[in-house]
Parts: sequence; C-alpha cells; structure tokens
Amino acid sequence: METAARAGCVVCGMLLAAVIVRTIWERQKRERQVERLCEYLVRVQDGGRLPELSGCMEGNMGVLESEIYKLVVQLRNQSEDDMRQKKYLADMLSDISHQIKTPLTSITIMTDLIKDEQMSGAQRAVFVDNIDSQISRMMWLVRNLLTLSRLEADVLKLNREHVSVRELLIHACAPFEPVAGEKGVTLELEADERMEMICDFHWTMEAVSNIVKNCIEHTPSGGKVMVSARQNNFAVSVCIADNGEGIAEKDLAHIFERFYKGSGAKTDSVGIGLALSRQIIMRQNGVIRVESSLGNGTVFYIRMYSDVSI
Repeated sequence: METAARAGCVVCGMLLAAVIVRTIWERQKRERQVERLCEYLVRVQDGGRLPELSGCMEGNMGVLESEIYKLVVQLRNQSEDDMRQKKYLADMLSDISHQIKTPLTSITIMTDLIKDEQMSGAQRAVFVDNIDSQISRMMWLVRNLLTLSRLEADVLKLNREHVSVRELLIHACAPFEPVAGEKGVTLELEADERMEMICDFHWTMEAVSNIVKNCIEHTPSGGKVMVSARQNNFAVSVCIADNGEGIAEKDLAHIFERFYKGSGAKTDSVGIGLALSRQIIMRQNGVIRVESSLGNGTVFYIRMYSDVSI
C-alpha cells in the first residue's frame, strides 16, 4: 500500500510538472507570438512595402494574426486611394489653370487696349467681340473639365431611360448642320425611327455631338460625314464616319486621352471633347473605338449594350 501510494505521488508529481512545463511553454509561445505581431505593426508604421505575415499561428492567435493583416491591407489600400485622389485633384487644378491661362492673358491684353481713348469705335467693337468669345471659351472649358472630372470620379448621376435613337442623333447633329453647310461638308443621318436604347439622353447626345463636331472639323469642303445606327438583340451600334484627312497612326491610340492634341489638331483645340465622350459612353455600359489612317478618313464606332447599369 505504501509503495502504491508513493508511486501515485510520483505520477501526480510528474503530471503536475508536465502541466507546469506546458503552461510555461504555452505562455512563452504566446509571448513570442505577441512580440512578433508587435514587430509586424512597427514595420507597418515604418511605411514602405507591406510586410507579409507567416500565417503559421494557431487558434485564437491565428485568428488575431489574420484579422490584423486584413485590417492593415485595408488601411493601406485606403491610404493609397486617398493619395490617388489628391494627385488627381492636383492634376485637375493644374490642367484647368494651364488651359485658362491663354484666354485670360488674351482678355487682359485686349482690355488694356480698349482703354486707349484714341481707338476707333469699330476697333473697340472688334476687341469686345473677341473678349466675349474668349470668356465663352473659358466657360465651356471649365464646364467640360468639371463634367469630365465628375465622370472620372464616378460622382455624376446618369439617368436610365428609354430614348429614341433617331431623335437622339437628330439632336446631336442639329447644332452642326449650319457649320457643315458653310464649310461645304455634307452631313447625313440614317437611323430607323423604331430603334430605342436605354441611356441618359442629354449626356449621350453630348458624347455623340463631340464626335460629330470632330469629324466635321477634319473633313474638307466637298467631304461627307455620315451618322448611322443599327440594332440587334444585344446592343445599339452607332457609326460616325467621315472621308476627311484621317488620323496618324502614332496619334490613334491617344485620341481619347484628356488634353491630348494630335499632329492634325486645330490650333484652338483643347483636347477634352473625345475624352468626355469616351467617359460618358463607358459609364453607360458602352464601348467606343476608332479606325483611321491618314488620307482615308475616320470611323468612330459606338456600341451601347442593352443591359445598361448606371
């Protein structure tokens, strides 16, 4: 009995020792894990490349490790988004300032000239008309830049409505019929009255108008601009084609970029009309592409898919 009791005490002592050792080992393990997590957070605070976690912890510490990593990644992505937004805003303000500088300088010069008391009434009237023209250009520029920035920032609300394709194209072409007639360019429209699509009438018309205007400007007297549309079960396709001067291959990949002015651009061109058109179309589940070569005219293809998400 006494031997058995002693044996039992030894076993109990060994079990207690094992429990104590395991407890100490578990405590040291957790301390190492906490220390590793603290080191990780310190490295995150230092910035630079986001360090990886080993992901080898188990139990609650493993869950904590995973959640800390997710939170760090989320905060880092949010920080990067904020930096991109700040850079975008800075670039936009810089672009607006640069584009307004030229007409503003012209207005300042003409205003000083008008102050000359010896200037004739006819000369003064010419300068006043020029000032009015430059002010209109600045207003157009600021309005379109703000619209473009709202589209790129995805904050401009576009309406979802059934519209007549032919009516939309008629409204898009109407402002340029006198310009085309004066220049000797034929502007034709071909679209079935029964065709409809879902889009924002006003802004889609604006997108088409910018392209029609561009085609007329780059088509010489005697040329032709053709606007046509067709429809299938999946999309409405609008084609705007001219037989004008065409676009150089080196410019073709950049014509939808904001403020890009190709080798054939007019002197008063700003370079935001096509960029604005592209953003309007893309925001309505549409696509736009262009085919052109020097001397062979240009064709713009717009496809607006039936399943529109605005």
